[in-house]
Amino acid sequence: MRKILRNGHGNMKISKIAYPLGLFVCLFIYVAYVKWRWAFATQRIFSITETTAMGTKNQQYYEKLVTADRPVFYGIMFDAGSTGTRIHVFQFTQTAKETPILTHETFKALKPGLSAYADDVDKVREVFQASPFLVGDDCVSIMNGTDEGVSAWITVNFLTGNLNTPGKNSVGMLDLGGGSTQITFLPKIEVTLQTSPAEYITSFQMFNSTYKLYSYSYLGLGLMSARLAILGGTEGKPDKELVSPCFPSTFHGEWEHAEITYKISGHKTGVHLYELCSKRVSEILHNKVHKTEEVKNLDFYAFSYYYDLAANVGLIDKEKGGNLTVEDFEIAAKYVCRTMEVNPQENAFICMDLTYISLLLQEFGFPKTKVLKLARKIDDIETSWALGATFHYIDSLSRQQNKVS
Repeated sequence: MRKILRNGHGNMKISKIAYPLGLFVCLFIYVAYVKWRWAFATQRIFSITETTAMGTKNQQYYEKLVTADRPVFYGIMFDAGSTGTRIHVFQFTQTAKETPILTHETFKALKPGLSAYADDVDKVREVFQASPFLVGDDCVSIMNGTDEGVSAWITVNFLTGNLNTPGKNSVGMLDLGGGSTQITFLPKIEVTLQTSPAEYITSFQMFNSTYKLYSYSYLGLGLMSARLAILGGTEGKPDKELVSPCFPSTFHGEWEHAEITYKISGHKTGVHLYELCSKRVSEILHNKVHKTEEVKNLDFYAFSYYYDLAANVGLIDKEKGGNLTVEDFEIAAKYVCRTMEVNPQENAFICMDLTYISLLLQEFGFPKTKVLKLARKIDDIETSWALGATFHYIDSLSRQQNKVS
């Protein structure tokens, strides 16, 4: 679960619980929805970086759209975590009753994160209020894991061109973070909606369409939290050495998690590493995940640690991504675990992590032959929740304005 701070007075406080959970301290959303007459002000924003998310071809397309007689507006999203702030500046055009067209994105990462200013909220507020952009009363809010999954689903379906044809060609989304993991898709069969727990179904309206998604965030099943659970440890309590069958028997080391250093070692009977590790992982996942039959027949994109682990072991290209099956993760896990028995790896967790991912996907209901698409970018745009959240916020502002008028 990632966090955006929200209350009626715009005050910002950091939950200390987030630190031991190893989660982002906060996510600060600041969305700007401005008319073309304010376009000059964005030149200062675009000057903060020469790096854009679109190449020359898309830049020429952007210039063509801007010169046309189309309304232009912007969304600025601040993804503010504990270690840094990632700023997305999105530029859109839109005609009546159409989904906005993304014409340009500027991205910049800065340190420290906005959360570093939690004790000086007034100063942060003054900076935002002095900007030329529309700053709504609700631009600071808490984003739970489900909201994050929904926003990421909007992003990937917009970038794949499926947002305007809901239910026909939409794709599902899998995200594996450090503290939680999300699964989101648009059910095509009624039985999925009828048999799923109520908290797994979420509805929302956007751009004159209503979506009813299957979306759930499993707090504690993110990769870092899962590591601690597999090791048998407790958040914030490094009072004993943690022993795991996922490490070689001769392994001894340390692991830092959520600002706590844990002593870790391999099990004395550390032979047949994969079999022992998979048994332990299965115990951790037992009855923790809701399985749906429909996922077998839907296309899915997988992000974050799914991508990173696959790239690290050579299953996909580190820059371009690629497609692979659930079984590819399992085969890689077996190979790495077997290799570690005689030749310890630089990353001591690689056997555990790959085993966890392969079994987690199967717990979700994916067969071993299921093909997943792994991508960090689609058409040179980051596949993060930021774009989807911006779309959703822009639409809510538009509906508020329509009610007033």
